[in-house]
Amino acid sequence: MASSDMSSEPLLRATNVHKRFDSVEVLKGIDLDVAQGEVVAIIGSSGSGKTTMLRCINLLEEYDDGEIHIDGETIGYRIVGGVRKRLRESAIADQRARIGMVFQGFNLFPHMTAEQNVMLGLTKVQKMPKAEARDRAVHWLDRVGLAERREHYPYQLSGGQQQRVAIARAVAMDPRLVLFDEVTSALDPELVAEVLSVMKSLAESGMTMLVVSHEMLFVRDVATRVVFMDGGRIAAEGPPAEVMGNPSSERLRSFLGRFHGLFG
Repeated sequence: MASSDMSSEPLLRATNVHKRFDSVEVLKGIDLDVAQGEVVAIIGSSGSGKTTMLRCINLLEEYDDGEIHIDGETIGYRIVGGVRKRLRESAIADQRARIGMVFQGFNLFPHMTAEQNVMLGLTKVQKMPKAEARDRAVHWLDRVGLAERREHYPYQLSGGQQQRVAIARAVAMDPRLVLFDEVTSALDPELVAEVLSVMKSLAESGMTMLVVSHEMLFVRDVATRVVFMDGGRIAAEGPPAEVMGNPSSERLRSFLGRFHGLFG
């Protein structure tokens, strides 16, 4: 759980979250708090439920049991007469706008420039005037090091540059929480560092981040807390030095063993 000195009420609180795909239970009762300003890294093997957890938080997947709260408000549902009822799509869209998400694939619109990709959510979802949206897009593209590329289309950008546009698009919406799902895994190795550098800068600015990643040096150096998921459950959590430097189980030790030489 988040340390009590950061905030009395966590920004994100997930309580006993379960998710099934047909007969397969992918999340088996997740309890997770994230305080404002925390950078929580989720690590674990493929199939451990990491991405599914992010998608439930952002309402891209419906969770079957439990509750997820942002700023104390239940995400996606309300309880009526003891029965969970899904909110109207308009209400869910309002909630989702508070949660930014950056995906493994860049998901940019190919017929739009970098600037237009960043502006789209601002004008369509937040109904921001175009001039103001353009100013904000220019600000965030400059922040991620792409001021000179704002009129470029995705095909004119490298994978790392496209991912930085995707990050700018997410954070330009001024979300309360930003989710990062293996955002470097589709990149060539030489492009990974530029994306991680942007994420580190955002973390240092106080942005609340929940990051699924196999970039263990980044996790060790930037995360305030590490969560190890195994088989749909949280199997260990704590500060990076504790979780990664002194593994509490053979499963965690075996997972970390794939990243030779990074941990003592």
